[in-house]
Amino acid sequence: MTIPIAEMRIAGLEAGERVIARADGPGRVVLEREEDILESFSGSLTGVFDHAILEQLRNEWD
Repeated sequence: MTIPIAEMRIAGLEAGERVIARADGPGRVVLEREEDILESFSGSLTGVFDHAILEQLRNEWD
């Protein structure tokens, strides 16, 4: 499927970006940006764990 570049820019989409398509009635398809789960939760636990505890846990991996 080819999407006109002007429409992509208006929608805030870039070439290669992942989207989800869903039917919205006869002859109509809606594209929505796929949510990046990792990005949504990244940094959400900042300050929850003491730095020393994190280092101790990381050392257990070795």
